[in-house]
Amino acid sequence: MSRILLVDDDRELCALLAEYLRREGMQVEAVHDSEAALEQLRDPALRPDLLILDVMMPGRNGLDTLRELRLQHRLPVIMLSARGEPVDRVVGLELGADDYLSKPCLPRELLARVRARLRRHTVEGAGALAVGNLRLLPGERRAYASERELTLTGAEFLLLLTLVQRTGEVIDKATLTRAALGRELERFDRSIDVHISRVRQKLLQASKQSPRIESVRGSGYVLVSGTQPRV
Repeated sequence: MSRILLVDDDRELCALLAEYLRREGMQVEAVHDSEAALEQLRDPALRPDLLILDVMMPGRNGLDTLRELRLQHRLPVIMLSARGEPVDRVVGLELGADDYLSKPCLPRELLARVRARLRRHTVEGAGALAVGNLRLLPGERRAYASERELTLTGAEFLLLLTLVQRTGEVIDKATLTRAALGRELERFDRSIDVHISRVRQKLLQASKQSPRIESVRGSGYVLVSGTQPRV
């Protein structure tokens, strides 16, 4: 049974969403402020499999909470926001959110996002993959560039894994969205672009000889080794 931690100061909404997810076979606990959420994350026995985190909360808001928890935790995070502004979505993704939903959202849509993230959090197969100095261990969900471990969110790891599995092949954004986020690409959705930008930065910070993720205008993205010419 998957363990979900729901963090939102709207107690009525929490009760509604928690009950819906419980009926679908999930173990759900709801807390109503960031400090309570961070306290649970500090205890391995209470740590959830996935976090649903509201942006607008009294005291420490969801974005500040996300920034702090990403210093230590890789668990999947789905952000909720009543404002739904594109800038909020981009900031959330840049801070390490795996997915983002605007409120009010349909419980069924949230369930679909949760299931998709949980499926992708368990990557099958333990065989190592390598491109240049980049090495991925799918079974352990770890990635290394020049033996320096990359700190990747779940979505970032799956995005990089997809690119590595198809090195040298241009992959369109719709395919990358399905592979990394578990959903279809939406109109004006720049989530994949934000994730790509973060992965690029982490690869470069780890090693200047890391493979590069190149954009192909109007087509998508391609991973090329450090010795290949730019597209």
